[in-house]
Amino acid sequence: MTRYVFITGGVVSSLGKGLASAALAAVLQARGYRVRMRKLDPYLNVDPGTMSPTQHGEVFVTDDGAETDLDLGHYERFTGVPASRADNITTGRIYQDIIAKERRGDYLGATIQVIPHVTNAIKDFVLEGNEAFDFVLVEIGGTVGDIEGLPFFEAIRQLGQELPRGTTAFVHLTLLPYIPSAGELKTKPTQHSVKELRSIGIQPDILLCRCDRPIPVEERRKLALFCNVRETAVIEARDVASIYEVPLSYRTAGLDREVLGHFGLEHGDEPDLAKWRTIAERVRNPEGEVSIAIVGKYTGLKDAYKSLIEALTHGGINHRVKVNLQWIEAEVFENEDPAPFLEGLNGILVPGGFGQRGAEGKIRAARYAREKKIPYLGICFGMQMAVIEAARSLAGIPDANSTEFGETSEPVVGLLTEWLRGNELERRAAEGNLGGTMRLGAYEAKLDPESKIAQIYGSDRISERHRHRYEVNMGYRERLEAKGLRFSGLSPDGLLPETVEHVGHPWFIGVQFHPELKSRPFEPHPLFKGFVGAAIEQSRLV
Repeated sequence: MTRYVFITGGVVSSLGKGLASAALAAVLQARGYRVRMRKLDPYLNVDPGTMSPTQHGEVFVTDDGAETDLDLGHYERFTGVPASRADNITTGRIYQDIIAKERRGDYLGATIQVIPHVTNAIKDFVLEGNEAFDFVLVEIGGTVGDIEGLPFFEAIRQLGQELPRGTTAFVHLTLLPYIPSAGELKTKPTQHSVKELRSIGIQPDILLCRCDRPIPVEERRKLALFCNVRETAVIEARDVASIYEVPLSYRTAGLDREVLGHFGLEHGDEPDLAKWRTIAERVRNPEGEVSIAIVGKYTGLKDAYKSLIEALTHGGINHRVKVNLQWIEAEVFENEDPAPFLEGLNGILVPGGFGQRGAEGKIRAARYAREKKIPYLGICFGMQMAVIEAARSLAGIPDANSTEFGETSEPVVGLLTEWLRGNELERRAAEGNLGGTMRLGAYEAKLDPESKIAQIYGSDRISERHRHRYEVNMGYRERLEAKGLRFSGLSPDGLLPETVEHVGHPWFIGVQFHPELKSRPFEPHPLFKGFVGAAIEQSRLV
């Protein structure tokens, strides 16, 4: 029998529903249960693919090419289960599907309404394909009280009544703020949040209370009384030093026991969380540290690079070191010498991005790394800028540029208009829509067996996730390789460059894909293990 846990949020946004959902899933997994995770996003965009990273954070891409919410990255990292297009839906996608059906006449002349048509579509999404799972955890984005979230709350309210008795649970994540002048945690915001939730017909079964200190017995009793839950169902979600301590924290607070008890399941043996304890210990007590510069264009909002940050952390965990990140706005290098900013650092990473802003600064960062023999990892756009830098500085092509920035006589990077996905040819037009029109999802690549990157992977065949509209121009390969920039990885048909590396450099690799999307705390991605390892070697030379 499949059981459903609906996770909602209240009081304020950014409390960490995605992380809470992922941590609960990890603990249930440790008890031997099969868990699936899904995210409902109330915004009207069809997907986050065209949204600014400064508004939404990173776009997490799945193997099947879906552009999804960053919370799906947490789901994958904590459970090790790859997410798919079927695990994230938005209001925009629901309305798009409903309107398409209406135009076809599928509704036989009926008046299309939020109830039942929109809510039914949401319920169908939640229920589809769950037969193989013991638990389905469904996170509802936003905060209770948001007008755009009402159809989703109504849909899960209906599911609470329609599904067999004892197969649904509602977990409400809320905030207990500490007021220094009063010297106490305040329960009133949570009471009001639960009141709002109950006004739309949902009674939470468990309160997951974010706080920075223990919840006193009296406050716990007050919450239980005024929010109509058991005292044991008031679960402390205290701040911890690392996100990888959250499963351990929730286990200590009894969240898994309360969830199982709600469903009438035996607690049984203690969950096996030994691997989480190992990870938490390595994060708390590193044996050294390295400093790595991230030269990007969205450095003001770290969520824009969430998977990247975690992948670097995973590389550090593997080597038992702390990775200190130095965030540098790429535009700074367009007017200033990079040396004062980058001297003494052990590695330089240029991540993905779009648009011309900051591009010249990223090119200068790549040049500094190449000339000073500092480990460099260029991801997607970061690879393209490294290739342009090599073309200008080494291959005698001073006008080398990308057509993304306008017309150029030397299009070292150009618009990708057609490519193969398996045996199927996909085409895009330059003037076409932006949403969902990139090279998206998992594609295979063939690596040169003699290359550094093949040694790092331990294989000459890999599969990685892509998200880009432009490619390095293979027409420049011969001139670039003559100057030491090896095209070390290509698409299986040999037409698209996937990886490059500077021969003779200690560690200088560019990749067209996004390796950070597949890194896990227990299985750090080979490139991030290699990059952090190279940074450790560099730190011994400084």
